Formats: sequence, C-alpha cells, structure tokens
Amino acid sequence: MRKDKYRLVKFTNWIIRILGYTVILMLMTLVFKNTLYIDNSYYGLWCLIASILIYLLNKTVKPFLVWLTIPITGITLGLFYPFINLIILKIVSFILGDHFNLYGIWFAVIVAICISALNVILDMTLFKRLTFKEE
Repeated sequence: MRKDKYRLVKFTNWIIRILGYTVILMLMTLVFKNTLYIDNSYYGLWCLIASILIYLLNKTVKPFLVWLTIPITGITLGLFYPFINLIILKIVSFILGDHFNLYGIWFAVIVAICISALNVILDMTLFKRLTFKEE
C-alpha cells in the first residue's frame, strides 16, 4: 500500500509540474512575443514537449549545475539560481531547434524566474502536503 501511495504522489508531482510549466510557457509566449517563440503549428504540443524536457533536465542536469555554481550562488546570495533555469531553457531551445526559441537574455531571465517561482510555490504549498513519509 505504501509503495502505491508513493507512486501516486510522484505521478501527481510530475503531472502538476508539467502542466504548470506548460501554462507558464504559454503565458510567457503571449506576453513576450518577440522573446520566446514556440512553433504555432502544434502550439500546445510543442509547449508540452518543452515542459517535459524542462522537467527531465531539472531532474537530471540541474543538480549538477547547482553543484557547479554553488560559489557563484553563494556570493550572489541566491540571485544566480534563476540563471540555472535559464541554462535549462537554453538547452531545451537547442534540443527543439526551430520549434522553441529564446531571443534575448533578459526576458528569458524573466521566464526562468517565473519557472523558479512556480517551483518554490509548489514545493512550499502543495507538495509539502503531498509528501509521503515513512513512519
């Protein structure tokens, strides 16, 4: 029973984050039309694919990037952390090619800050209640 509940919590975590990333990408595409471009042919599909890639890179590459940038993040008192999300977004842009492009750096930083804010809000509110602890 405990493994099933743990899997359900992990799956719920995955779905909520993917949907959150998708909504943020869609909103940021509408707000920053000249900065963030997602292919219009299958707009929702490309947003979803980009969100899945962001999630996977957050689970695999991001811990390594955080470890590498500990001195810079410490010196800047954590202000460098959204730039790690910017690096993740640039990797997604490289992988998806013409279907997902980031033009300019400063508005892309705003998108990265929105993703960071979403992660913090989800971790502090929803996922804190959903976590499954062994007794």
